[in-house]
Amino acid sequence: MSIDTLPAFDLEGHRGGRGLMPENTIPAMLHAIDLGVTTLEMDVVFTKDMQPILSHEPFFNHDITTKPDGSFVTEKEQRSLNIYTMNYDSVKRYDVGLKPHPKFPEQKKMPAVKPLLTDVIDRVETYLKKNKKKKVFYNIETKTNKATDNIYHPEPAAFVDALMLVLIQKKITSRVIIQSFDFRTLEYLKTHYPSMKTALLIEDYDKKTFKEQLALAGFKPTIYSPAYKLVTRKLVEDCHSKNIKVIPWTVNDKAIYDSLVAKRVDGVITDYPDRIR
Repeated sequence: MSIDTLPAFDLEGHRGGRGLMPENTIPAMLHAIDLGVTTLEMDVVFTKDMQPILSHEPFFNHDITTKPDGSFVTEKEQRSLNIYTMNYDSVKRYDVGLKPHPKFPEQKKMPAVKPLLTDVIDRVETYLKKNKKKKVFYNIETKTNKATDNIYHPEPAAFVDALMLVLIQKKITSRVIIQSFDFRTLEYLKTHYPSMKTALLIEDYDKKTFKEQLALAGFKPTIYSPAYKLVTRKLVEDCHSKNIKVIPWTVNDKAIYDSLVAKRVDGVITDYPDRIR
């Protein structure tokens, strides 16, 4: 596998394999590498000082966060802890690895912070080289939404430009996939960074067909990434006829995985890489 070519079958650790380790943290990414993933899946948001960091929400989720004073973030207050209004020096005072996760009892607990994307890349690349492991891809989700532009995150152009600045500086663009539910970021990416690999994330909010979704996006993505329940053999065939790979999310059950493989998907995104491997 060259670093420019996606794996024949892409095993992606969702948020670094959050079923086993604190999500979107450096320990999770390194553990996922040890489990044999071919791609590290992660989410990026921005701080007030425009630092890209790993986080699924643009705020501190109550399921995972301990405040600097040692108390847990509550569901009522979580959205007020807006990362886009905080410099990274403040963000890193919050722990996201110690609070037991209600949905993932197997998750190992440890002190952890929301890391800078630059630190994640540096640690991963060093780990791969030191341990003589194959290079991995990075699947980075842009966490944007038209309703929260310039409130919880930069608007798409500023978001993508700031993200790409880091990826270009780190010289890993050939191993990066940019994914999003917000097609605006992908449209901007395809116009201004046409060589980048892209993935359309689909959750079936509006029941549009595959053809309609492609028309809405306005470009052909590298990957079509739907919720796994949406995958049919015909959908896979339609994607493959256009040279688009199909990588569904989030597949945590071996029987479901087997059924998707039978439908000829090109990979899966999972919270439990150990179960799928």
